[in-house]
Amino acid sequence: MAHFSSEDQAMLQAMLRRLFQSVKEKITGAPSLECAEEILLHLEETDENFHNYEFVKYLRQHIGNTLGSMIEEEMEKCTSDRNQGEECGYDTVVQQVTKRTQESKEYKEMMHYLKNIMIAVVESMINKFEEDETRNQERQKKIQKEKSHSYRTDNCSDSDSSLNQSYKFCQGKLQLILDQLDPGQPKEDRILKFCAQTFLLSPLHMTKEIYTSLAKYLESYFLSRENHIPTLSAGVDITNPNMTRLLKKVRLLNEYQKEAPSFWIRHPEKYMEEIVESTLSLLTVKHNQSHVVSQKILDPIYFFALVDTKAVWFKKWMHAHYSRTTVLRLLETKYKSLVTTAIQQCVQYFEMCKTRKADETLGHSKHCRNKQKTFYYLGQELQYIYFIHSLCLLGRLLIYKQGRKLFPIKLKNKKGLVSLIDLLVLFTQLIYYSPSCPKMTSAAHSENYSPASMVTEVLWILSDQKECAVECLYNNIVIETLLQPIHNLMKGNEASPNCSETALIHIAGILARIASVEEGLILLLYGANMNSSEESPTGAHIIAQFSKKLLDEDISIFSGSEMLPVVKGAFISVCRHIYSTCEGLQVLITYNLHESIAKAWKKTSLLSERIPTPVEGSDSVSSVSQESQNIMAWEDNLLDDLLHFAATPKGLLLLQRTGAINECVTFIFNRYAKKLQVSRHKKFGYGVLVTRVASTAAGGIALKKSGFINELITELWSNLEYGRDDVRVTHPRTTPVDPIDRSCQKSFLALVNLLSYPAIYELVRNQDLPNKTEYSLREVPTCVIDIIDRLIILNSEAKIRSLFNYEQSHIFGLRLLSVICCDLDTLLLLEAQYQVSEMLLNAQEENILEISESHRDFIIDGLSVERNHVLVRINLVGGPLERILPPRLLEKSDNPYPWPMFSSYPLPNCYLSDITRNAGIKQDNDLDKLLLCLKISDKQTEWIENCQRQFCKMMKAKPDIISGEALIELLEKFVLHLTESPSECYFPSVEYTATDANVKNESLSSVQQLGIKMTVRYGKFLSLLKDGAENDLTWVLKHCERFLKQQQTSIKSSLLCLQGNYAGHDWFVSSLFMIMLGDKEKTFQFLHQFSRLLTSAFLWLPRLHISSYLPNDTVESGIHPVYFCSTHYIEMLLKAELPLVFSAFHMSGFAPSQICLQWITQCFWNYLDWIEICHYIATCVFLGPDYQVYICIAVFKHLQQDILQHTQTQDLQVFLKEEALHGFRVSDYFEYMEILEQNYRTVLLRDMRNIRLQST
Repeated sequence: MAHFSSEDQAMLQAMLRRLFQSVKEKITGAPSLECAEEILLHLEETDENFHNYEFVKYLRQHIGNTLGSMIEEEMEKCTSDRNQGEECGYDTVVQQVTKRTQESKEYKEMMHYLKNIMIAVVESMINKFEEDETRNQERQKKIQKEKSHSYRTDNCSDSDSSLNQSYKFCQGKLQLILDQLDPGQPKEDRILKFCAQTFLLSPLHMTKEIYTSLAKYLESYFLSRENHIPTLSAGVDITNPNMTRLLKKVRLLNEYQKEAPSFWIRHPEKYMEEIVESTLSLLTVKHNQSHVVSQKILDPIYFFALVDTKAVWFKKWMHAHYSRTTVLRLLETKYKSLVTTAIQQCVQYFEMCKTRKADETLGHSKHCRNKQKTFYYLGQELQYIYFIHSLCLLGRLLIYKQGRKLFPIKLKNKKGLVSLIDLLVLFTQLIYYSPSCPKMTSAAHSENYSPASMVTEVLWILSDQKECAVECLYNNIVIETLLQPIHNLMKGNEASPNCSETALIHIAGILARIASVEEGLILLLYGANMNSSEESPTGAHIIAQFSKKLLDEDISIFSGSEMLPVVKGAFISVCRHIYSTCEGLQVLITYNLHESIAKAWKKTSLLSERIPTPVEGSDSVSSVSQESQNIMAWEDNLLDDLLHFAATPKGLLLLQRTGAINECVTFIFNRYAKKLQVSRHKKFGYGVLVTRVASTAAGGIALKKSGFINELITELWSNLEYGRDDVRVTHPRTTPVDPIDRSCQKSFLALVNLLSYPAIYELVRNQDLPNKTEYSLREVPTCVIDIIDRLIILNSEAKIRSLFNYEQSHIFGLRLLSVICCDLDTLLLLEAQYQVSEMLLNAQEENILEISESHRDFIIDGLSVERNHVLVRINLVGGPLERILPPRLLEKSDNPYPWPMFSSYPLPNCYLSDITRNAGIKQDNDLDKLLLCLKISDKQTEWIENCQRQFCKMMKAKPDIISGEALIELLEKFVLHLTESPSECYFPSVEYTATDANVKNESLSSVQQLGIKMTVRYGKFLSLLKDGAENDLTWVLKHCERFLKQQQTSIKSSLLCLQGNYAGHDWFVSSLFMIMLGDKEKTFQFLHQFSRLLTSAFLWLPRLHISSYLPNDTVESGIHPVYFCSTHYIEMLLKAELPLVFSAFHMSGFAPSQICLQWITQCFWNYLDWIEICHYIATCVFLGPDYQVYICIAVFKHLQQDILQHTQTQDLQVFLKEEALHGFRVSDYFEYMEILEQNYRTVLLRDMRNIRLQST
């Protein structure tokens, strides 16, 4: 490192002086030293000239010269690693380079060099400053004498801090301090006041000397036999003059301990080390103790505990790495006895709690209070205060890795070592063994110092640090200790000698923290060994059983207690953390907690209705008011607990079965209207829950009834049309650059989340548009129909004139239409009811400019470009390689929009992809082997496995062979053989005898009819269907509806989707019709056989529409097994296999189940090319319905980077709905899906087979 010359020192001093001169006003205006320090630390953020200061330039140049070349080399290494395939973003590269740089030898040498030269420069400046002060000493002394009355003289009182003023560097004031001391006071008092004043007014290096001297003095004071230190049995009388002086000395040290960390980093490490070591040396002073505990002489630690019960000094010392390293090193090497005695104190207190009765312990406390001995501490109280101090000290120690490395620890008079887990078990047992309400003697202490509260606070802090929680709390032994009182209560015994409702509430709070973190949740669900064969119930089971008993009032021990609802709420909260996850619900589903919670809610709801109205002036007003508030709070808690079942698809089914869906959604709306925040320990906000609720028909109705949709649309209209009134206008609003203004983006995404097909069907089915002749400017839309009428279908001048921002608002409507019409059922419904295509074509026609009689051109503007895109999107069907969608942006060229617009059908050919259509596939050896397998069926199980193995082999090697005639033959023969085996048939055989004449007069819904036309267009484009296919597909669909009606149950429901036939188009039948090349007989024969297999329940959605095979409560919910089973497991696997994607969905407020339901319902039409759709269907038929789940997981794996990117741009919903699955091929992920099958098939198939018994 370069030599540091005197010239360099002078130059740096000059730079520093100029820097301080520039920021002088900011520093001198600071109220305290800490504030001044904060100003300097954040100078870069607050001072625009920061980078122009010479001192800053010097530092930047020095760092560049020293580390510049090394940083460039590290950047090149990271770039080369990235090019070799390692995925890492810009932030990751910066982190890697920063980490390597900080760990380098050059960096450490540079920091050492800078530190040394800055110490030299600062000390030189301080010396110069003191010399200047000495020259002016006489003048300053005269001024100070005149103002001496303004200086504080009592700096060691118990009512205020000794260090509440800034330090002043004026050595000349020491004489003034001496002059001010009262000669009539005792010598010790004068010395104490002198120390207090010098702490306040002296330079920092001098305060260190004073502190260490005072610490050594106290150390010798405690060790001296001449001083009368009280014993434990005698207690401490703080009115005794000797005790008062001693406590003031200790308090003075403690005040300095708490202030020192704010400035010692600016001094050499030796400065800080001397303070730390002198403190630890004092705190570990021990007398030659008597064997009798009561005769024990009080050590210094007792007095420090009196003045700083919660060990705030230790918390501050451990906060920064700078001091923490020194503290932990000294504790490990020289002063481990401090930790040992702290543990010993906790152990002694615990043993006392076990041996003494609670009322006896509390009796002492009450006795003292009655006698009003507020200035006298009994030995028992001193022990308790020391215990609290030890508990806080140990709790802070355990947060840090090096602190945990101090364990195990050997205790005196105790066999074996105390491990980390032993200490945590001790803490946990203290919660329910210790007295419930010991109080501090001083009235000034308003905090809760009960052992249970203090231990709970410590465990909460530990649970918030992931690494610490894994090492300390996520352990079977700790969990079992927490659950021990629950075990005892369920057996009918008292939980422990002193266990109370308060203790149970604390235990539940800790369990809730554990359950809110993934690692803790897994431990509660499966125990430490997930693969263990032990059948003992895990924590989740015990908690659920106990919670159910509490809800059902099956535990009599706390009956009638005012705290019982709080205990119930605390344990249900733990369950809520568990059942709000897919894997947690699977474990707890057998306990029917939703039924117990719903029952308790209904009972509480009835109670709240019976509360009498308070009469003014009556004595019962306050009691009735408090009672009603408690009942209403309990009712809200129960509704919130019920609501969180909607966090998973299967949980939403359970919620709807309770009949409380409307009240739960109203509860969400009330919180939304009040803008209430969600607790940090809840896994997500209510946005995800709203999205999930909107995925069902009943949920959509509930959102409408609650006023949620009304509020959302009103808020949207305010932002879209009126703008924000509360924004102060300093500049005119600019014309929005984005198609959807940022102020409306949130409302747009909320509408996209809400408008799933089940919800739209309930909200707009059979409803006409208002189409008024005149709209008032003050007329605000309040429902989905109004949004369609005012923003999407603008087919009259009256609608256009009613908009303040016509173009912006209509583009918003067209964008919304584009997204929701990606769901083909929604598209068909809107087309059938409102002729959306015709409206768009008419609007395009009106946007034509006649240049001459023979030449007409479209006016290219934002609206015409958007309409053109929507028209192509809703009229062309096809995957990523089968259709071309025109862009929404103009090009920077002479022809900014080269895509032809149109105002009538057919579409221009440029939008049709020129794909290669395979008319036929030549025979292949592997295909021959598979077809040969289908003919041999001696042993059923072996035959199926052989077929599946050969199918997988072909899909991996030659996937394109599985198409056309070969695919037809494979599907027909495989399904035929499966249905011949009773063990493979899930549904019973149903005889179908209807003829063409029977179905001739039956009519299909308008949605089905439009779906047929769309299918035939797509089939002809792919050269799969011929003329006459429309009639044939109609024939197939009519017979299918007739066939399925034989297996349907009669049901009375207010849901439109349950009134009559299946609400959407049958996309599976349409797909199969195209696979069968338009052969209606083959298609229906295949469907008749296929309907007996379990796979049909998940591929062919109309198969289970109001089916007699499903439980009545499942049918009445209107929720399909694909949603509550398939998408439930998709979310569960997504969390386990692709956690980043899972988190991205929750950050976006969007549910994976919603987009997966859309993909599966329409058989991936518009998302995959036709060959991949065939492979999706064939894979599920050959390998089982669980492959539907694995394929969706594979899609998410394929899209992972895109999903993460669009989460950042806050348009994930729009991306997933609008964009096709570019580059995804089913065959590319077969090996990945086989791994998923090995891990999850048993669980998935078991649950899929249980859909007929889903009512648990």
